[in-house]
Amino acid sequence: MYCPNCGTFNDDNNFRCVQCGNILQQAGPPMAGGYGGGDQEPAFIPNYLVQAILTTLFCCLPLGIVGIVYAAQVNGKNGAGDVEGAMAASQNAKLWSSISFGLGLAFLVFNVILQVAT
Repeated sequence: MYCPNCGTFNDDNNFRCVQCGNILQQAGPPMAGGYGGGDQEPAFIPNYLVQAILTTLFCCLPLGIVGIVYAAQVNGKNGAGDVEGAMAASQNAKLWSSISFGLGLAFLVFNVILQVAT
């Protein structure tokens, strides 16, 4: 994107112009705790905490707990500026929640087939 004030080309993700400091984008509401420092807000990275909790309660307890642990790490790492670590934790939370859901669903289908067969 080009700065409307000085015409300098800037990356689309820049909050301020690299040349004149003009604000290029409107920031969202400030986050509690001063995440990101300065004018930069942390990136939105889904933490999959709700999915992890639900799969823990209804599908597979041990694997759901692993998903909860990874989901709990996402916001802390993102707030500390470790975006790569937050993305990895988010992907792991999604993976373990999906595995837990799949095993719970497979167990349910197996039980239904067993009940129908007898």
